Amino acid sequence: MDELNDQIEQRIKKLDRLRSLGIDPFGGKFNVKDSAPDVIARYTQATKEALASTPVLVTLAGRVTALRRFGKAAFASIQDGPASIQVYLKKDVLGEPGFALAELLDIADWIGVSGPLFRTKTNELTIEVQQLTLLCKALRPLPEKWHGLTDIEMRYRHRYVDLIANPEVKNIFLLRSRIIQTIRAFLAARGFLEVETPMMQPIPGGATARPFVTHHNSLGIDLYLRVAPELYLKRLIVGGLNRVFEINRNFRNEGISTIHNPEFTMLEFYMAYADYHDLIELTEELITALVKEVHGQGTEAIPYRPSLTDDRTLTISFTRPWKRMTYRDAVREHLGAKPQEITDPAFALAQAKQHHCELKGGESYWQLLSLLFEELVEPTLINPTFITDFPVELSPLAKRNAADPELTDRFELFIAGREIANAFSELNDPLDQRKRFEAQVAERAKGDLEAQHLDEDFLRALEHGMPPTAGEGIGIDRLVMLLTNQPSIRDVILFPQLRPEK
Repeated sequence: MDELNDQIEQRIKKLDRLRSLGIDPFGGKFNVKDSAPDVIARYTQATKEALASTPVLVTLAGRVTALRRFGKAAFASIQDGPASIQVYLKKDVLGEPGFALAELLDIADWIGVSGPLFRTKTNELTIEVQQLTLLCKALRPLPEKWHGLTDIEMRYRHRYVDLIANPEVKNIFLLRSRIIQTIRAFLAARGFLEVETPMMQPIPGGATARPFVTHHNSLGIDLYLRVAPELYLKRLIVGGLNRVFEINRNFRNEGISTIHNPEFTMLEFYMAYADYHDLIELTEELITALVKEVHGQGTEAIPYRPSLTDDRTLTISFTRPWKRMTYRDAVREHLGAKPQEITDPAFALAQAKQHHCELKGGESYWQLLSLLFEELVEPTLINPTFITDFPVELSPLAKRNAADPELTDRFELFIAGREIANAFSELNDPLDQRKRFEAQVAERAKGDLEAQHLDEDFLRALEHGMPPTAGEGIGIDRLVMLLTNQPSIRDVILFPQLRPEK
């Protein structure tokens, strides 16, 4: 710590020296005309002779990431976006004032440079700096051994350093942006309208989750951070907006893990006059389009790392059509049970005990099957698999199945052992919806803090009539994890939630 403080003190002293030279240590506007990635791409094949005979003048800016001094000259590397380019600082070229500035530079400073390209004796493409401008003096040095920074806690807590030190990290977030842009274009091309719904809600709804609570001073009421936008998006379907979507921030006051962050991004979209079968086809089309956007046209399989503690590289195949199984059959097949056994509550309880599921006592048959599914089946669903026919008890907002009213027209998509999407034919019967809300309220009364509230305004909206509709939610963070082969959700969120720094 003393060494760090000494370095900071030395950099602060340089501020006065810079100001004595008439240089603002924290700069102003700089007219950038070129970028390092573009310059390198355009002139990577240019020979030393060609650059000497036809000078190429460039003007760009970036952060100093390496600095090597040789008396009256110095070489530096500046990072500009995803690329780094070498610059040559020579006293004879810069003159006294310019070289005086060069001598006060440190690694991590931001500079602007202008000059011709040339090749060094080692044939490295380099800018001979004729004009040097200080854009920002960095008072804090980069961490020691910052190249390839690997300290996980530091990487997440100080993401700005992580982005400097690890180009592959920056690439993940560039890909994340491309993925979201592709989703928007995909849905817009199919007639979906992007909308925005409230993030602070008087009643949290649309998902079984424990919400965050805040207080509005002017109104004198408690509000809840959104757990899902579903009930508001369906209000828009009632209002006649037939295809809507939102890429939204949701907040759930729950645990943190490699696949859970209390603040996360979801895509939700709703399509009038459709059912969940239509969304199965649409989901296949969307995700295969994203695989090709990230990994290249023609790609049908991508690498996959199971977890932070597992260094194996497996393969996920996206060849269509994807596998489909009912919820109950998925559990039955994994247990090797007979059809008549899997419908027996006593059998389900015995299996839950045998497989050490976390039981609280008094679980219903479907709650037991849910525990078995999560414990045994989910981790095995590596290739894309649609699990269908969820029970009404676990699907308070989904339409009942016409053939079996105990089930709903719902699917969840699992890839790499994780839930990626959840979709269903939406319940548009306000009387049935009220009964299901009341059942959720009863569960809350028993102590289930994740059970849903009764939303009278949403019921009023349904009473005005909602056409048959299919809706779906896709976790953007988990989708990016999948497409960029990252085993932790923290690797695809720029600023993940962490414990306070000691």
